[in-house]
Amino acid sequence: MDNLKTLIIDNQYFISVELLKTLVEFSNVKIEQCDTWQKMSFRNRCMVVGANGVMGLTVPIQKGRDQKAFFRDIKIDYSSGWQLTHWRTLVTNYNRSPFFEYYAPSLKEIIFTPYSSLFELNLATLQWVLKCLKLTVNLSFTETFLPQYPNFVQDDRNRYNPKNFQQIQNPVRYTQVFETKIGFQKNLSCIDLLCCEGPNALHILLQKL
Repeated sequence: MDNLKTLIIDNQYFISVELLKTLVEFSNVKIEQCDTWQKMSFRNRCMVVGANGVMGLTVPIQKGRDQKAFFRDIKIDYSSGWQLTHWRTLVTNYNRSPFFEYYAPSLKEIIFTPYSSLFELNLATLQWVLKCLKLTVNLSFTETFLPQYPNFVQDDRNRYNPKNFQQIQNPVRYTQVFETKIGFQKNLSCIDLLCCEGPNALHILLQKL
């Protein structure tokens, strides 16, 4: 771990594997909470994989995706029953993975908990994966928005989004459920890594360090 530098990240819904790989390098991680809402990001979306390929799980928000508001104030729209859709998709895609049954109870609890804001939900998903990895990280939050940070802060905000998340030269590799059918899929949600590798996930993330 880099104990001297701080990593700053956007608050994602079930953080992507490549951003998680970067996160484990740092003991100090700052989460951006003073940015405005940005559509087409991983703030309300994560990528998983099924027999027919990669698919996104999207959390609907109140007032629509084109609103101008602070991200921390964005409220979740529960009227569509998206929680059941997400859960059924995860069961269908991962029930044959080695560790889905192990993580399923805590994963289901997060998805079906009625959080008051999207920010709170995302934070819960980050704390969940850190607990699963048995990784201790000093998490803090921004107090103001800065477009740029000094050299002692590694700024990975918006590094990955639904348009570029698989544009990676040397991705974290592990055995995936549908790999023999559709090939290895880069930089999916941390859910995919944990369901496939379980307690070995942290070792996988640390291999390239």
